[in-house]
Amino acid sequence: MTGNLTITNALVFDGTSPDLVEGTIEVRDGSIATIGGASSGERVVDAGGRVVMPGLIDAHFHAYGITLNGFFNDHAPLSYVALVGATRVRAALRRGFTTVRDVAGGDKGFAMALDKQVIEGPRYLYTGPALSQTGGHGDPRSDEMELDFCGGHSNQIVDGVADLRRVVRDRFRTGAHAIKIMASGGVISPVDPLEIPQYSADEIQAVADEAARRGSYVAAHAYSAEAVQHAVANGVRSIEHGNLMDADAARAMAATGSTLVPTLIAYDAMRRRGAELGLPETAQHKNKEVFASGQRAIELARDAGVRIAYGSDLLGGLEEEQLNGLRLQAEILGNLETLKSATSVGAGLIGRSDLGGVSENAVADLLILDGNPLDDIDVLVDADRPRTVVQAGHVVFDSLELEGTE
Repeated sequence: MTGNLTITNALVFDGTSPDLVEGTIEVRDGSIATIGGASSGERVVDAGGRVVMPGLIDAHFHAYGITLNGFFNDHAPLSYVALVGATRVRAALRRGFTTVRDVAGGDKGFAMALDKQVIEGPRYLYTGPALSQTGGHGDPRSDEMELDFCGGHSNQIVDGVADLRRVVRDRFRTGAHAIKIMASGGVISPVDPLEIPQYSADEIQAVADEAARRGSYVAAHAYSAEAVQHAVANGVRSIEHGNLMDADAARAMAATGSTLVPTLIAYDAMRRRGAELGLPETAQHKNKEVFASGQRAIELARDAGVRIAYGSDLLGGLEEEQLNGLRLQAEILGNLETLKSATSVGAGLIGRSDLGGVSENAVADLLILDGNPLDDIDVLVDADRPRTVVQAGHVVFDSLELEGTE
């Protein structure tokens, strides 16, 4: 569903420039027709001098990450997981995230429900379950378990070049936006060290080759410098987390045109609230290690010229902190670069030049704020501050109670 809309008296942040432009935004059939024209249209919204910016893009989201217990998330009835996931995407949209990239979860049915407006939520790009080697980050079994595990809603164990090619081809057959692999250990997985690279060069190359031939790409969960370099050297172009990388790894990312998707808020929230939500002690210990180094990794990436997007990676009840990561990122990059991370840079990562900006012919996914986030990031981050969310030309959430006429 696309709509017609006119937003008058707006101060426009276009997703890239530090300069706000006064004007009127004309939306026709869900896309921006003109900026700066006269007021007209089926519905007119007077922004009253408020800031209009692109809708936010969360490039590391988990609709199916409904608890901090990965094993439960993988094996609970899918109907239950999807119903809870529907509440998560609805809440994300109301915060201002008009696009999310679900890396490690999602499926065709959930995407159809969003596309057909059976449920309310952002534009939804999914990878399906993340691919993990046996004993890798996506393998939830402890060393004390004798249990067959091939996969679940968020993770799938696939070993070997031939099997990986088959699974990747089927993933694209069923509508995946990209492919997610586990290329190092992780915080909540029980037996894999954080630093060790996962998947062989041949295996990663096979996944990257299949993705490239479909015009897509591979996103890799990777923490250590060695894992990051191993991933990008073999065709990965989206590094998730990257907390333990060094300057050489950052330079390797820049040389290959790769994008970093940091997820600082996940570690900060787990540090503060993980114990009360049942995060195991081993995971709490790993989390302390990656939280301490995450900010430095962003600095290294910035200094090397790596494109930096925005991701939240929040599981269970931590989802309510989705906006707070923008403040953490702004402490390192500043407000402008952080806003770009969550708009235009994110759009570049997902290959959607029509998203993440306020310009002619762009999709009219917009966010109206009661203040200027370039000066005060809390205007955006504080979920209690007024906001209006526009998706494809339709006002889908309005806490500002703006005056409008049909």
